[in-house]
Amino acid sequence: MVLGVLALLLLEMVALAVSPVEDRVVIGGSLIGAAVAAFVIAGAMVHSRRSATRRAHPAGPVLPPGGQWYGVDALEGFPAEALGRLLPASADPHQELLHTAWVLANHGRDAAWISHHLDLPADVAHLLVDTAKHRGVPSRGMPVRTPPVG
Repeated sequence: MVLGVLALLLLEMVALAVSPVEDRVVIGGSLIGAAVAAFVIAGAMVHSRRSATRRAHPAGPVLPPGGQWYGVDALEGFPAEALGRLLPASADPHQELLHTAWVLANHGRDAAWISHHLDLPADVAHLLVDTAKHRGVPSRGMPVRTPPVG
């Protein structure tokens, strides 16, 4: 690629050197246009190769070897029975989603945030947050952001 650019520059210099003086402005303008087009094509080729590489290797978190994002101790005190009474069998969210909501509630997230971001019913999120607060588990460092007013 670098050799191609150098060869193009050499050809431009030769073309300008052998051209008549009155035609150099026109020839120089066309050579600049050709150089810009070559750089645009080279950029498009590089971009398409990088995009293809990203699609072939999607970036994302890798599931830990145990198959869960958090340990069993994080689920201590999980209100499974209360959730079973609260949720009808037809509307039962995936168990992993409830576990994630429980971990977030223990880390200080409020019910509105959990309900919004995990698409859980508000009463389920309130049950998880209230149970976590009554357990008295201190926040483990997750920053709690309050929504903007207005």
